[in-house]
Amino acid sequence: MAASALHTTGVALSDAALPGLAADIVRPTYDRAGLRPGIVHIGLGNFHRAHQAWFIHRLMQQGEAQDWAIIGAGVRAQDQDMRSRLLAQNCLTTLIELSPTGKSAEVIGSMIDYLPIEPTNTALVRQLADPAIRIVSLTITEGGYFISPNGDGLDLEHPEIQHDLDAPGTPRTVFGAIVAALSARRVAGTGPFTLLSCDNLRGNGKIAKQAVLSFAQQVDPDLASWIESHCSFPNSMVDCIVPATGPNEISLAQGFGINDAAPVTHESYRQWVIEDDFCAGRPDFEKVGVILTPDVHAYEAMKIRILNAGHQVLANVGEQLSVQTIAECMAHPLISQFFHKVEHEEIVPYVSQVPGMTATQYVSLIAQRFSNPEIRDTTRRVAFDGSSRHPEFILPIIRNALNRGGSVEGLALVEAFWARMCAGVREDWTIVESNDPNWQYLSAIAQESARRPEAWLEQRHIYDTLSDDPIFAPAFCRWLQVIWSKGSLAALEAYIGQAQNVKSETSG
Repeated sequence: MAASALHTTGVALSDAALPGLAADIVRPTYDRAGLRPGIVHIGLGNFHRAHQAWFIHRLMQQGEAQDWAIIGAGVRAQDQDMRSRLLAQNCLTTLIELSPTGKSAEVIGSMIDYLPIEPTNTALVRQLADPAIRIVSLTITEGGYFISPNGDGLDLEHPEIQHDLDAPGTPRTVFGAIVAALSARRVAGTGPFTLLSCDNLRGNGKIAKQAVLSFAQQVDPDLASWIESHCSFPNSMVDCIVPATGPNEISLAQGFGINDAAPVTHESYRQWVIEDDFCAGRPDFEKVGVILTPDVHAYEAMKIRILNAGHQVLANVGEQLSVQTIAECMAHPLISQFFHKVEHEEIVPYVSQVPGMTATQYVSLIAQRFSNPEIRDTTRRVAFDGSSRHPEFILPIIRNALNRGGSVEGLALVEAFWARMCAGVREDWTIVESNDPNWQYLSAIAQESARRPEAWLEQRHIYDTLSDDPIFAPAFCRWLQVIWSKGSLAALEAYIGQAQNVKSETSG
């Protein structure tokens, strides 16, 4: 619903302020004082509030799920700021939908508390051990799963994991806290809970299960067996474009007459696909459009390969060319052609259709969503943590293409743009600020690769056998040489036009 008028002043968001909001702003119709907790969500940021919390809110608007309210949690010191902001406004959130045709606002109230942020995570473990909690959900990003360098499970050598194994009563990590709580539940006889990963990882439920069981096995093998027998780890796929919040988003909320310290903007499209495997019950998700299926993989593969990989196709070259948002990348004639060529020729052939949607149709849908000028999703945000995102989103497609004899020229160029961006200076000589947990290391390698392109591929913890693949490796090196010698635009033109062999451009 579009707002009939925008306001220049606002009231501080709170339960008490809800009745005074403008009539065209949707707000909770349920009694928030009567809500009872059923979910703890760890990693509570913008995406969770625009997506999972909104689905629960919709159920509550129908008089359902009154015992499935959400308690927020975090394990990072920086989560304290979000906690303070949300508690000050009774854990309410203003969601602002941005579409090319207009804006609308809705206040959701499915979250009722936010646990203290503590180095020992005492409050978190205590809450997770409460039998009222039947689902623990996660949006902790790809890097939060402590995946081992060879990708086969939990990195038991990571210092944070080592700390928790040595001091299981005072865990620092999500998985240390989860295992401590499950141990307490087992002793108390209060039963298991479902761990529901909502992160952009292929087989996210399987990965979460591996992490929990690997950790528990080190602490107590009997506990690990109990968890494996009683707990559920459904796979899921989530989809909604949700930009970061800054002064512009706060001003948008104020335009609707709401002073919200942490509003969230989002597109109109949402999708949630979940494997229907919940050991301790679940809300009636299907009543609000959630897809419950025994086969999440096909939906997940389509989304991760076309949307998430597509984001990386755009973001790294966009950053390098100082194009600030994904929508502006789609409006850039060369970057947009690059996106479509890579998607249709090098990604779509390895994506199966899902009910009601082919891979080609999904590319068209994604292109439309990415092009929405109202969504100011920055290339910087999308390019963040490339050392986790490229191995998860891009490299598996390259391996598929090589195994099936397909082209990887465009995907090799994507990797070359990432390497060039990590050098830390854009082509207009502005500085790319630290944008990866491993930024200092990546920048040093990227600068070395300007002289010796293969240096980038020698990161075997990222590229593994692709480092010396006879097709991918030479293509990557050629493209990186083009970027450094002629610039990113020349590389785009060469790939799009295929007017001449790239080898000839770098010879002699």
